Order: sequence, then C-alpha cells, then structure tokens
Amino acid sequence: MMSAAVLVIGGGGKTGRRVSERLRARGIATRDVSRSTTPAFDWTEPKTWAAALDGVSKAYVTYQPDLAVDGATEAIATLSGLANNKGLEHIVLLSGRGEPGAQRAEAALQASGVPWTVVRASWFAQNFSEGYLVDGLLAGEIALPAGPVPEPFIDVDDIADVAVAALTDARHRNRLYEVTGPRALTFAQAVAEISAAVGRPIRYTQVAPDAFAEAMGPYVPKEIVDLLLELFTVVLDGRNVNVMNGVQEALGRPARDFSDYVRATAATGVWNVT
Repeated sequence: MMSAAVLVIGGGGKTGRRVSERLRARGIATRDVSRSTTPAFDWTEPKTWAAALDGVSKAYVTYQPDLAVDGATEAIATLSGLANNKGLEHIVLLSGRGEPGAQRAEAALQASGVPWTVVRASWFAQNFSEGYLVDGLLAGEIALPAGPVPEPFIDVDDIADVAVAALTDARHRNRLYEVTGPRALTFAQAVAEISAAVGRPIRYTQVAPDAFAEAMGPYVPKEIVDLLLELFTVVLDGRNVNVMNGVQEALGRPARDFSDYVRATAATGVWNVT
C-alpha cells in the first residue's frame, strides 16, 4: 500500500471518479478534490492548490473545462511546480488529442521536474451517457456542428485503467499514451449504433455552428459554448481520425470497442424513455 494518498483532481468527474474507485479497490487511499470538497480545489483560485497537495504522494490531474482554453498551460505549470516543491513522486495528466493548448500544458508538466505520465485521449464515449448529449438521445435527436469526420471514441473505463496503471507502476513514468478506441465512427454512425441498441429511432442532424451556439446559449456559459464550437469545428477536422494503440501499450490488451460501450450502457436503462 502507498504511504500517502493519491490526489485526484476532479474526483467527481467521468474519469476522476473511476480512477479513485479503482485505487481504493486496491487499498490505496485517495484525496478527491473539487470546489465543493474540504480541502477545496478550484482551478480559478490558485490559493486553494497548495493545501490540496499537502501530504499526498501522487496526483491524477484533470483540468476544467479543458486544457485547450486560455490559462491552462500557466495553471498546469504552477500546479506542477508546487507539486515538485512538495516532493510529489508522480503526476498523471489527462490531456486531449489534436489540441495545441493541451500539448503546451503537457510540455509545462514535463518541464516541472516531477515524474509524469500523459494520457492523451480522444472523445469520450461516455459523453453520450454521462453528459449533455443524453437529453438529445432521450428526445430522439442529436444536433451538433460535427460533419462526416470519424472519431475513434474512447471508453473512459479504458482511460481510468491506463491512469491507474501509471499511478501504481513506475514503468509508466515519463511516458505519453495516446488512447483511442479501436475504430473511428462519425457522430451519425455512433448515434445509429445507440438507436439500434435501444430499439427506437434517434436522428443525427448536423447544424450550423451559429445555430448550435444559439441553442446552447440559454443553458451553458458562453466560454463553454465557445469551447464546444472549437472542439466540433476546429479539432474535429480530421486530425484525430487515426486509431492509436496507447491502451494496448499501457495495459497489454486492446481498447474497448464503441459497440461494447453501447451494449453495456443500453443495459443500464440510461437511454430508456419513460
């Protein structure tokens, strides 16, 4: 058992929750932090960071809302500098594919002096079941400004498995794992698979970016709308079509297929219309 807890920044998020659960199942204590925990951790309040780092051995770091946004590189540089000063043994950073800002943040971590692992991930499959796309699926239509460009969706359970392997085995230190699913699908194809699994029609509609922003505006802060537009219209331009073998490299097994995710998720009833 590790002598000190592992810090999980974003412990309530899609990947952070799974990383924490897996570590605790191994008997490894975790300190899951967010704005609402004690100690609190708020990316917009650097004064909260030092207390969260006190007395932990390692950290799993997810940045909100995304490493692509302005200020993320500086935040990761400051946090990893603090971690180095406090003697942390290892930081595992969740990053994103095809995002220049995210790659600058990776470089800041790598320059900090703390042993590191970067898990550079494609779009999460679980965005369809644990995010803002659920309401559209229940209503029978997903409308996004994403065209016929395929994306190799990654199951976040695979991300968590890679992160835990990195946190518990020194062989993964100072490695970058680019993790994707084993095949690329367009958003229309992904929605069609979900539609077939639940046995009811669900449409995918490509909408203009302006129309998407207008529809999201009443429900989501402007900075998040702007981020989503960048991800859908800039990052999703074909640069991330290639399937990568980071899951195989880290775990010695293939990544889970999107169809496996759909089958398992449909069985939970999250997409059932009541």
